[in-house]
Amino acid sequence: MKNLKSLLGYIGIGVFLMSCSATNNLTMGVTEPAIVHLPKEIQRIGIINRSLPSEGNKQIDKIDQVLSAEGLNLDKKGAEAAIAALSDELTRTGRFEEILILNNEIDIRKGLDVFPASLSWDAIEEICETNGVDAIFSLAFYDTDTQVSYKPSIMQLPNNLGIKVAVPAHEVTLNTIIKNGWRIYNPQTTEIVDEFMYTDHLVSSGKGINPIKAIEAVVRRNEAVEELSKNIGYAYGSRISPYKHRISRDYFVRGTDNFVVAKRRAQTGDWQGAAQLWEKELDNRKAKIAGRACYNMAIINEINGDLNAAIDWASKSYADYDNKDALRYLNILKYRLSQNEVLEQQASR
Repeated sequence: MKNLKSLLGYIGIGVFLMSCSATNNLTMGVTEPAIVHLPKEIQRIGIINRSLPSEGNKQIDKIDQVLSAEGLNLDKKGAEAAIAALSDELTRTGRFEEILILNNEIDIRKGLDVFPASLSWDAIEEICETNGVDAIFSLAFYDTDTQVSYKPSIMQLPNNLGIKVAVPAHEVTLNTIIKNGWRIYNPQTTEIVDEFMYTDHLVSSGKGINPIKAIEAVVRRNEAVEELSKNIGYAYGSRISPYKHRISRDYFVRGTDNFVVAKRRAQTGDWQGAAQLWEKELDNRKAKIAGRACYNMAIINEINGDLNAAIDWASKSYADYDNKDALRYLNILKYRLSQNEVLEQQASR
């Protein structure tokens, strides 16, 4: 009983503190510039696959398949699925005139499970010139490593009378790790524009009355690897496109009756109505209240997409009224403004 009273007391204190908080939280959607920037002059893309084993590495690859219990051509099919998905994603953007998957570049193959040395610019330029492309997307490596665990188990099977009975069984679990790395070569600037590695894994398990039946139960593992590889290809292609996400902001809801009413208006989605009440407190004789009103005016301007005005209000809140929260917010707004400038540059390509 004593512990229960203490718990209720802590809950009550927590509720009280939350109800007394000077700020509320809001979220809004924003668009961020693409992670990878490609010049507008790049219009034709070539995609190469360096993950296939070269002639010298084929024996190593076969040994790896046996030791890792990999399915036949699992790495090859997974890599091809990733590249096809990348091509689809680049096409979807409408950013490029043509995307070519270059399958005849045998000399560049490595078949390793780590990033190989980057291709020489002479080699890149030759590939671009031969195929009439402006830049190269490279699947630098792709590798699946599967660990097998086996244990005896029990499963329910119907007998001749249709009654389920427990029988000895074999359970097999395959834990597959998928590792792959990508590069983008821009021969115009002799720059590797991007280098990125993905690691993911999936678990497949099966149960049967004998080991062969158990293995049959996990044959879908190969399909799952290909599907996951497609998602990886889509994800990598999306790095050249702007993306949307949600950000959170705190705004002041206490100080005067106008702040309290404005809070309720904001909670109903009437942000302009809330701003009308905040404006009334801009000339409040108390510096703390006026500073909060200036801060909230920065918030409403960010909501409306006017980052320059938001920066002006946040600056006033800090410079004139020493609102420390406004200084942190000011730096966030300046960063958002710089990101928007990058976004505009990318949109004009």
